[in-house]
Order: sequence, then structure tokens, then C-alpha cells
Amino acid sequence: MAKTRASAARAVAAVLSGRSLSDALPPLLQPLAVRDRALAQELAYGVLREFEPLAFLADGLLKARPKPNEVFALVLVGLYQLLHTRVPEHAAVHATVEAAAVLKAQRMGGLINAVLRVFMREKEARLALLEQAEPAVQHALPRWLWTRIQQDWPDDAQNVAEALRQHAPMSLRVNAAHGSRETYLARLQQAELSAEATRHARYGIRLQHAVAVERLPGFADGDVSVQDEAAQLCAQVLDLQAGMRVLDACAAPGGKTLALLEQQPGLAMLALDDDAERLQRVDENLARAGLAAKTQVGDAARPETWWDGQPFELILLDAPCSATGVIRRHPDIKRLRRAEDIAQLATQQDRLLKALWPLLAPGGRLLYMTCSLLREENEARIAAFLATMPQAQVKVVTLTGDWGRTLAHGRQILAGDDGMDGFYYALLEKPA
Repeated sequence: MAKTRASAARAVAAVLSGRSLSDALPPLLQPLAVRDRALAQELAYGVLREFEPLAFLADGLLKARPKPNEVFALVLVGLYQLLHTRVPEHAAVHATVEAAAVLKAQRMGGLINAVLRVFMREKEARLALLEQAEPAVQHALPRWLWTRIQQDWPDDAQNVAEALRQHAPMSLRVNAAHGSRETYLARLQQAELSAEATRHARYGIRLQHAVAVERLPGFADGDVSVQDEAAQLCAQVLDLQAGMRVLDACAAPGGKTLALLEQQPGLAMLALDDDAERLQRVDENLARAGLAAKTQVGDAARPETWWDGQPFELILLDAPCSATGVIRRHPDIKRLRRAEDIAQLATQQDRLLKALWPLLAPGGRLLYMTCSLLREENEARIAAFLATMPQAQVKVVTLTGDWGRTLAHGRQILAGDDGMDGFYYALLEKPA
């Protein structure tokens, strides 16, 4: 079990050094026994989800953060077990101390043992101090992000912060071309998997408990895909017609490409992405679902390098963003994103909008979307784009529905709204 804690600590330390958890964790899980991988994953994700409170408690117990990062991460792993798992305290402490040897930091074992035992003795007093910490710490968010959420969503900030530290549900999108949602719910019931229909996405299902995709009936045959309900809504706000020429401008890993083709297989779809490796996943997902689209490596901001000159009737721009709306799925975002990144991302988003708009046919529509909670990446980008365009050349289409919040331009879903991820949509039309 010491190896389990060591693997979790190494994963957390890798994130603290700038790597993504999805990149760092899988090779660290591989050497572990199958039964231990789930715990290592829970510890790594849990520490990053609760990083601010855990770091606050650790700093109060330590004279200084130990080096290397793996040792400090191991302290956090120990505290997380004592606060958020059912692992017996003595077993958690013992295994965490033993993990120091696995990390080749035996000399730090005594320090880790002392810190965790002091916390156990003084738990109530230490948690009382945590209740007096600044709000960002209490909400398990970096200070800059908590400030932004408060500024952008003052009436919802507490609920958003609470949602971001929860475990995200596993949501599915039923392939409408392969069968109805009701039929697939019955298949799940036969497989003894509890699930319910989503409220807003017409082909969405939410599982009561996450499972490996191999357990999903018909997954290998493309009957169903994994996708959050908020992301599924992209297909519902569009009037899809057979033969329509469509560009998915930042397509990988292909969830939205598939969502559109499942509802209208007759689309002439181009799935574009600048990452060849990630674009392979689009091809794999298309093959699994039995759908056809052209995939192409290219930078959406430089159409002259890949565009054939034929205009598109529909463009999807799932713009690169801070991903603050999906922190509950990717808690490492809180460590990897910085306040200064937002302005840089906004510049990139502006560049993409400007580059792709000329590719749109008269009467065509561009759907701008992000998985961000921040107005600077969302409504402010559409406002900035409109300010650069003559009024006769762009029209904002009103998005209706009982999901999200109506803004001056577009709709915003906040993390936790009806169990969904945070997401923003704005639909622009080029007059005929």
C-alpha cells in the first residue's frame, strides 16, 4: 500500500511542476496491482481537488515545505486520507510514512509521521483555524480564480465554488442513429447500471455511479459515448440539414463532431485540429460510431494553410480556454492555470473568431463555445468581435431554453447547474 501513496504523491508533484494529471498519472498507475489503482487515483485527484485547504493545514504543521515536491505532496496525501477517506487513521499514517522510503526519502519519514500524528491529536483545533482562513482557501480555489468568480457571478459564487470541488457525474450521449434513449436506459437496467435521463440534453443519460466504458452496453459499437450534458447541447441549438457543409474548428477528441453527425449523418463534416495525435482520437471515435467525416491537421487561426476556399454553412468553434468550467473533472487545472493566462487566451479566442468568420457562407452560422466560467473568455469575446464588425455583417441569434443564464450575448451554464459542467454558448449568423 505504500507504493499506492507514493504513486499518488508523484502524480501530485508532477502537477505542481507543470504537468497535467492526465499525462502524469497513467504511467504511475501501471506498475500497481489492479486493486490499488483506484485508491491511487482517488488520492491524486482528491489532493488536487482539496489542495488549498490541505496546503493550509500542512503549512501550519510544518516549519517550511519540505523538498522535493514529492515529499510535500506525500504530506498532503496523508492529510487527505485522514480527512476524506475511510482508511483507518493508523493504516493511513503507517502507509504514508512507508511511502517515503518508496520515494527514496527515508530520512523524511519521521517528519511525515510527526506531522500526521500532531494533526490527529489537534484535529479540531486545526480545522477551526481552517475555518478562519481566507475564503479562497475555504473554497479550495486559487485566490485569483475565486476573485474572478466572485466578480463575474456574485450571486452564484458560493454555489459555483462548491460545485467545482465535487466529483463530476458520468454522463452519456445515446447515438440517436442506433436507437432511442428509452431503449438504452432499459439496456443499462439489464446490465444492472442505475441511470436517469438528463433534463436538458435530449439524448443524454446520467449514471448513478461511474463505470469503465467497457461495461457500457454497445459502447464498442458506437451506441453511446461519454459526454457531459452541457457539451451535448451544441447539437440542439443548431438547425442541421443533410448536405450542410460544416467545420468543427477545434475538433479533438471529437465529441461534438459525433454529436452532430449522430443527429444528421448527412452533414459534409470537416473535423480540424492542430494536434495530429489528438486528431487520431477523432478518427477512432468516428470509426467506433460508424460515422464519416474528413479529418485534417491544421491551425484554425491560419485558414490559408488548409482551407479549400469553399465556404461553410456552419462552423463550430470550441475555443481553447481556461477550462474553469470543468475543474471538477480536471482538478489539476487549479494548479496549471494562472491569472495572466486569461488575457492570453482571450487574444487567441479573438484571433480564431476573426480568422474563421470569412469562411462562413452568407446565411451561415458560427457557434462559439467554451468550457469556461469567466466572462472575459465568453460574453466579452463576442462583444469585442461585434465591435469590430459592421452591424449589417453579423447577427447574434437568441438561444432559448430553460438551461443556463441568458446574457446580452449568448447563454452561460455555471458548474453544478442541474449537474452540468460550466459551459458558454453564443450563436452568430452572417446575413444572407
